[in-house]
Amino acid sequence: MNKFLYGIDFGTTNSALSIYDEKKKEIITTITVPSLIYFQEEQGPAEVPDYVIGEQAITAYLKDGMKGRFIKSIKQILSRSSFTETRIHNKRYNASDLVTLILKDLKTKADKIIGYDCQKAIIGRPVFFDDDNTSKDTLAQTRLSKAAENAGFREVRFQFEPIGAAFAYEKTISKKEKVLVADLGGGTTDFTYLVLDPAKVGSRNRKDDMMASGGIYIGGDSFDSAFMWDKGTPHFGKNTLYEATPGKILTVPISLFANICTWDQMNFFNSLRIKRDMEDYYHYSKKDREFKNLLTLIDNNLGYSVFQAIEKTKIELSSLQVSKFVYSNMEIEINEDISIAQYEAIIAKDIRKIDVYLDEFMLKNNISPEDIDSLFLTGGTSLVGAIQNLFKSRFPHIPVNSGDNFTSVARGLALSGYLFEGN
Repeated sequence: MNKFLYGIDFGTTNSALSIYDEKKKEIITTITVPSLIYFQEEQGPAEVPDYVIGEQAITAYLKDGMKGRFIKSIKQILSRSSFTETRIHNKRYNASDLVTLILKDLKTKADKIIGYDCQKAIIGRPVFFDDDNTSKDTLAQTRLSKAAENAGFREVRFQFEPIGAAFAYEKTISKKEKVLVADLGGGTTDFTYLVLDPAKVGSRNRKDDMMASGGIYIGGDSFDSAFMWDKGTPHFGKNTLYEATPGKILTVPISLFANICTWDQMNFFNSLRIKRDMEDYYHYSKKDREFKNLLTLIDNNLGYSVFQAIEKTKIELSSLQVSKFVYSNMEIEINEDISIAQYEAIIAKDIRKIDVYLDEFMLKNNISPEDIDSLFLTGGTSLVGAIQNLFKSRFPHIPVNSGDNFTSVARGLALSGYLFEGN
């Protein structure tokens, strides 16, 4: 029987699995799924799973009128000690449990292709799950390891995601290169500086070729959160005034709106006290129309659908000068022109952080632009125009390359079999 291993890129937005045939030394295929879980509102028979994964999660969520529990960006909670568990249908799910569901879905699909239970995997991880916080990084690694074990993997190694991307790029070059790899995903931006050599593809020892790595906890989700804060929250009553006592006019607490800018903060509204306070703000604002939108958003679990509209706008602005931020659902009506200049102003703070971190990374590791033969950008966020402009302006004489922005990491991870050397 042929031996296989899986390269798995568990991503904030999308996850991918590449199947590598160790006998033929080739990748058979790559599977991708959105990193989404939907728990149906109604529980079925005990033996039937009450959740669906990926594209099916979106379909079921919309079909059910967005009434169940929709979970995205799970990767971002791996490093958060404040997240211990969530209850869904009277079951407890910790961070590892949620990740397990996605890894198991990928494994089941891949096992069906090769015809047996593959228990060997190389799983990607960001250089830093949460910037330089060692304890949070260790927590995330432990949770991801547990999820892999729960999903049925018995032989597991971990590889930095940008190194995986580099190995995918290495298969396409014809000569040795010193490469700066930037992996820009939904949750993190990671850099690796290394020597790639087509003559070394599949070599057992690549440690000496890895010269520097680092990362920052900023990605596409950061851009979406900034957009929601700037362009979304005004439509949900951010500037609503209410009469606290006769003649005393106040603005509703800004914290309410900070908590709709990322999905995992939505639990903030589960408290009965918070819900009562929101009803009071609505009443004493004389039933402000935009604040009513916030109540509708929370009561009907519409967060994901709003962020879908934001994502659509972001994607369009990668190629257009002007797009529309459009959302129409349950009497929430948004229709606003967004120019590329406006969008770049919204994300400028995060772009600047990436730029500053890149300066620090190169200085710390004594890398000058002259030491770089080529750039390789991967990850969905690398398609954002401001990101492209950042690298082109910083390195005007260095070619910028890219592969498949959604499968490069998984394919490169599958080519990292040397990590099992001696085992």
